[in-house]
Amino acid sequence: MPYRAPAADYQFLLDHIVGFDEVAATERFAEATPDMVSAILDEAAKMSNEVLAPLNRNGDLHPAKLENGVVRTSPGFADGYKAIAEGGWIGMAASPEYGGMGLPFSIQNAVNEMMGGSCLALQLNPLMSQGQIEALEHHASDAIKDLYLPKLISGEWCGTMNLTEPQAGSDVGALKSKAEDNGDGTYAISGQKIYISWADNDFSENVCHLVLARLPDGVPGTKGISLFMVPKLIPDENGKPGVANSLKVVSLEHKMGLHGSPTAVMQYDGATGWLVGKPHGGMAAMFTMMNNARVGVGGQGIAVAEAAYQHALAYAQERKQGKAAEGETILGHADVRRMLAQMKADVFVARAIAAACAAAIDMQTATGAPEWTARAALLTPIAKAFGTDTGIEVAQQGIQVHGGMGFIEETGAAQYLRDVRVTAIYEGTNGIQAMDLVARKMMDGGEAAYALIDEIEAYAESCKATMPELAGPVFTAAETLRETTEWLVEQEMNDRFAGAVSYLRMFARVLGGYYHLCAANAAGLDSARGRLATIYIQRLLPEHGSLADQARQGADDLYALSEEDLVA
Repeated sequence: MPYRAPAADYQFLLDHIVGFDEVAATERFAEATPDMVSAILDEAAKMSNEVLAPLNRNGDLHPAKLENGVVRTSPGFADGYKAIAEGGWIGMAASPEYGGMGLPFSIQNAVNEMMGGSCLALQLNPLMSQGQIEALEHHASDAIKDLYLPKLISGEWCGTMNLTEPQAGSDVGALKSKAEDNGDGTYAISGQKIYISWADNDFSENVCHLVLARLPDGVPGTKGISLFMVPKLIPDENGKPGVANSLKVVSLEHKMGLHGSPTAVMQYDGATGWLVGKPHGGMAAMFTMMNNARVGVGGQGIAVAEAAYQHALAYAQERKQGKAAEGETILGHADVRRMLAQMKADVFVARAIAAACAAAIDMQTATGAPEWTARAALLTPIAKAFGTDTGIEVAQQGIQVHGGMGFIEETGAAQYLRDVRVTAIYEGTNGIQAMDLVARKMMDGGEAAYALIDEIEAYAESCKATMPELAGPVFTAAETLRETTEWLVEQEMNDRFAGAVSYLRMFARVLGGYYHLCAANAAGLDSARGRLATIYIQRLLPEHGSLADQARQGADDLYALSEEDLVA
């Protein structure tokens, strides 16, 4: 079965689940009418299905290569990128002042997922550019904006982010890259960066690197880091790509998956760069790009989950094996039906969380209201971690549905797991997302969390008369989440960290119950969505109880198990 972009599912989420009508009612996004949104989703789905999806296997079988210092991309990727750029899909949410559409992030999020489900390796390229666009819009000088934004938005130039170094992964403050003032408004950037996604290509006119480096007077740690725009080709006086900068792709990583996306080691040897933002203010600017990317990476996990689910379902509809309780294929076996139902139920949850996060970001952008800022901040680590965890879990379940054929590369089932595995690692590992949730996002004493829990409980209460068998468990789970949150905010930080992953997953499980309840209420209990909601609430939501127990354990037992015990 060919990939089918989930445009209808996004339409349902926007119309009935995440309150997109409130986004469209703001002055900022008044042009995002139902007809416009529907047309955009349909057109993006068409491009994803017909243009990008056929490239996915090419990227895996014919990886990007580095030849004589030049990156050669996978067959067909140049044409696929051209379709993305010419369709205006890179600058959907960017400012119209520089050629963007000014659409809500909610729409960009939906389109990105559809492109990612069709060909994740290629979709990662415009995702990087989108993050850079947002960082420049918020932090760059007018001169940099005027020069770079129109080119990035049109897709003529591509953008990257350069954070990681061999000794500085999650601890970004340990970086050694240096920047020295040239005295003419430019800086000489020197150092090595690793794991740079789409560091180069053979289809755009220029590649624009945002690079973290330390000025001579920069203090140790993250507070002394600055951000610089370092282009591959230095623009001339007319803004055209000119002479080559003093940077190079040293090598491409040999990766588990995402073979079509070149991940590079980059070397900067006194390369010419321009300061973005204030001196020593690089992390503030980079976090703008990283937060954009975190929601986007969560969407990548969901994208692969959707594609892996469709792949497994198609196989189950054709494969005959044993005597099934219903029909002639393995889809009639109870355990296969269980796997597919749970895969589909969790894909919906992850997508709903990401869509709700995107809508909150839009409301924050449109209104500046602190409650929307808090809601967006709270949902971001959940969207990233649960979205990517779901991608991994659904992809591995997809292999299981295939049985022995899932372990055979020719079926294509294994590629989904290999491609998606990195999403739980980059843009902040999922453990770091969980720690962020219980630390930075709980600095308000849990106020933002309680506001969302209040919303869930009020909705569940309103549904008890018509759907008690679904509403009751959702209300109970939300109350357990409240009690766990109350316990959490009273603990020392390391005790919070010890249960952070369990707490984040518990929060996602409860949100899943809420969104499935909303879906059942909107579509009817005796509908496909109602039946799926029943499976989720009866089979998956109960996990919240054991997750609550794990979240409340504290850290003592972990440290009671010594290093010697682990070795023994």
